[in-house]
Amino acid sequence: MPDAFIIIFSIVTLAAIATHFIPTGSYERETVEEIIKVVPGSYEKIESNPANLLDLFSANPKGMIESANIIFLIFIIGGIVYIIESTGAITSGIHTLIDKTKGRYMLLIATVSGIFGILASMGIAANAVIAFIPIGIALARSLKLDAIVGVATVYLGYYSGMIAGIFDPTILGLAQTIAELPLFSGMLLRVFLFLALITITIIYTNFYAKKVKNNPEKSFMGSKLFGNLPNNTKVEDRNLFITGRQKLILLTFLLFIVTFIYGAFNHDWGISELSGIFLMMGVVIAFIARISPNEFISQFIAGAKSIVYGALVVGLARAVIVILNEGAILDTIVYYALGPLESTSIYVGAQLLYVFNLLFNILVTSGTGQAAIIMPLMVPIVDLLGITRQTGALILMLGDGFTNIITPTSGVLMAVLAIGGINWVKWVRFVFPLLLMWMIVGAIAITIAIFIGYGPF
Repeated sequence: MPDAFIIIFSIVTLAAIATHFIPTGSYERETVEEIIKVVPGSYEKIESNPANLLDLFSANPKGMIESANIIFLIFIIGGIVYIIESTGAITSGIHTLIDKTKGRYMLLIATVSGIFGILASMGIAANAVIAFIPIGIALARSLKLDAIVGVATVYLGYYSGMIAGIFDPTILGLAQTIAELPLFSGMLLRVFLFLALITITIIYTNFYAKKVKNNPEKSFMGSKLFGNLPNNTKVEDRNLFITGRQKLILLTFLLFIVTFIYGAFNHDWGISELSGIFLMMGVVIAFIARISPNEFISQFIAGAKSIVYGALVVGLARAVIVILNEGAILDTIVYYALGPLESTSIYVGAQLLYVFNLLFNILVTSGTGQAAIIMPLMVPIVDLLGITRQTGALILMLGDGFTNIITPTSGVLMAVLAIGGINWVKWVRFVFPLLLMWMIVGAIAITIAIFIGYGPF
């Protein structure tokens, strides 16, 4: 298989070619109660702006600039986590957990995935999952599994909850607000949806973990079970029992993450604040572990260097959006895709809307961005089709969530894979069967929603 850089640059090239054939156009936007909405029926053609050869290549540094906050977050997390690992706190903590569960790795995977799924279903900021990937990697390393199991346990468990969005105030909240629905209404169906998704995810992850446990050669990671991630073994005390100082280090890590989650909910903190939180955390942990300033810098650079590949992939992926926006064809894709749906039947129309949202999410991976663009256009369409607006909001949630776990234009996914040391191609090979199962569950949920008149309206 070609390298991930080659695959993503090929997508950028296709997007540039598309600007020469797809008509350019734009919808009008309006701000209603601080929410930017697309005005239905406002689409009009604008002057063509096809990408040239220079645009194709300059889109890459522009993508790096637009993704700078995520790229530097990856570098900072890589450096700080390497410092934390050097103290042995994560390893000792994981060993203690394994000892208390008597090494039952399937139970550990189910428990960790379930916890992150529940947290995500309550709408904790999606970027926060990036901070927990090192925990999954440490767990997988201690269980003698591979990096894919570590990432899947945390990331896929988290996304199972995020897709269902039982109490999600961001994507679900925005979609329901635009559709003029009561906030968090229709909860019961989303609870059952979450239970179905998290159960399938845990079973699938455990099935793969068992295969790797029995025969490491069957790992998608190949001979390097943890890619090029550094295995920090420069720790004097490799006791299976966690020390008091290591407990304090883990408590510090937890307190800083909780601080960020509080700030995300109450002060709209984002990626830049998460980067700052990790730097502050690193300084405090270095003081607790008695790491000298020079040693702190040396270890930080070593950790950051190990994930340069993944950090740069994030910027390259963003170049796709740069090309589509500068070529002014994104709104045209929406216009021509959604228009014909007005003449279809209720069941066919709902599933076509679902498929469209799945595909559109590859272009616009931001859940709130997709809701702001698509939901104002979907509302009149579902009204004409006789589909409830609550079902329309559900379609948007499912369409936004599922393909996030494979699309290379997702900054969060590429950050997660970078920190986990996993090549994008290897990840897609692992996760694609699960994605198909998730999509089937989504199609069934939409059919049930139509059948029961999922409401209140």
